[in-house]
Amino acid sequence: MKYRSVFDIIGPIMVGPSSSHTAGAAKIGRLARSIFGRQPKKVHISLYGSFAETYKGHATDVALIAGILDYDTNDPRLPEAPKYAEEAGVEIEITTEEAVPEHPNTARIRMMDGADEMEVVGISIGGGKVEIAELNGFQLNLSGQSPAILVVNHDRYGVIASVTEILSKQRVNIGNMRVSRKEKGKMALMVIETDDIMDESILSQIRVLPGVERVLRMED
Repeated sequence: MKYRSVFDIIGPIMVGPSSSHTAGAAKIGRLARSIFGRQPKKVHISLYGSFAETYKGHATDVALIAGILDYDTNDPRLPEAPKYAEEAGVEIEITTEEAVPEHPNTARIRMMDGADEMEVVGISIGGGKVEIAELNGFQLNLSGQSPAILVVNHDRYGVIASVTEILSKQRVNIGNMRVSRKEKGKMALMVIETDDIMDESILSQIRVLPGVERVLRMED
């Protein structure tokens, strides 16, 4: 099959010469936006490894921008995502980095608006599958295939138990749970993958718990 332009690789299911660099990139952008919780006003995308070397030929930049605008991989607006981002007032900056990443298809996305700033690192592992590897320096390793909540909390006794108690009372089944911290007694992050998307009322209960700083949601 011959391609007349780079956008011909972005079809209804994002099939092209490299699903890692197109469909995967779009999914990374969309999951990053999901964690941010809204459309950012300013975005800086750093591309590493193979992403940095071939992003123009595979429309990786276009796909990442589309994901940040919350476009799915089969959205007909995807090929013109940079235009729609400009119309929406979203400032996009893309740079390539020489640093050698752990995975060749790596994007670091820093999202900002007047109230918040967040940095997400995503990798495309092949076949359109991705992994969100990092949030603000915390290790995640989330595939995005299951709904998840991210609880930023003070690293102290009882906080984890309080969160899981609410989930138990609300009959939320936890598929996977991980806890990480950068330094003992400082801030920690709970990553809780669930079978179903959690109702906002449950998240509201968690947000007011002592020791909880922030509750984020990630869903595809």
